[in-house]
Amino acid sequence: MGGEACDRADLEQQIAALKERLAQAQRMSAIGELASTTTHEFNNVLTTIINYAKLGLRHKDQATREKSFDKILAAGNRAARITSTILGFARNRAGAFEPTDMARLIEDTLLLLERELNKYRVTVEKYFEPVPKTLASPNQIQQVLLNLLINARQAMPQGGRVVIKLSLDAENDMVDLQVRDTGCGMTPEVMRKIFDSFFSTKSGPDASGKGGAGLGLSMCRDIIEAHHGRIRVDSTPGKGTAFLLKLPVLHAEAVKPATPTPTAVAASASNPAATSPLTGPASTMELPVPGPLTSLPLQGS
Repeated sequence: MGGEACDRADLEQQIAALKERLAQAQRMSAIGELASTTTHEFNNVLTTIINYAKLGLRHKDQATREKSFDKILAAGNRAARITSTILGFARNRAGAFEPTDMARLIEDTLLLLERELNKYRVTVEKYFEPVPKTLASPNQIQQVLLNLLINARQAMPQGGRVVIKLSLDAENDMVDLQVRDTGCGMTPEVMRKIFDSFFSTKSGPDASGKGGAGLGLSMCRDIIEAHHGRIRVDSTPGKGTAFLLKLPVLHAEAVKPATPTPTAVAASASNPAATSPLTGPASTMELPVPGPLTSLPLQGS
């Protein structure tokens, strides 16, 4: 019996090591994909700086120069924010929990995907209620958001809307983050498998090089569960899909939880995500989300 216990412990250690190596590989893949997107965004920022610098040099009047300086400063601040966000995502701090402003984290994530969403004619509607901070790993939660948003974009090849709602579930002491889009939706059969490792509805990466590995949503689940949170999906074919994330509220007396299993979610999509008024069946994780999945009325619904 002692030998079997030792063998089991060794196997568990090997599995944990393999998961960590996979996490690092996924992180590098995600950084590579984001680098391509943000390079184009940086080019736009530099173009703005150069053009307004030339304008300021050509015109000697104070008003034109002040306008040029303001535009250059704004572009420089935007570049700094992009750099800061990318460095934060790339930094290996998967196990670091800290008080996290979810609204700011969402805005930083959208900044990284702004060009891609515009390119594919995807508009974003944000409904943010004042919510307390959560105790989370910003790096990991940002990876979850990237995965869900890219899934949503891929579910709308002809364009559409993504609705992001941030609210407080005071009764259950949770911060709720809902990501919905108006894409193709999923059948109940697909929904039952979307959190399985290596399950994907795609034959491979799309034109942007993202998706197809079947690892994104399974790692999203692992990350949320490591945060003692909950994840739920609700979808109707032809109308869309909504993902609801529930994360515990941070209290002043909160103690730092155990370090989660390091996981990284590349922005690879293992399932189309989308939404609209949703009436289809829902798939819930081991910790059920209390009550029905909330939804937002969408224009044109």
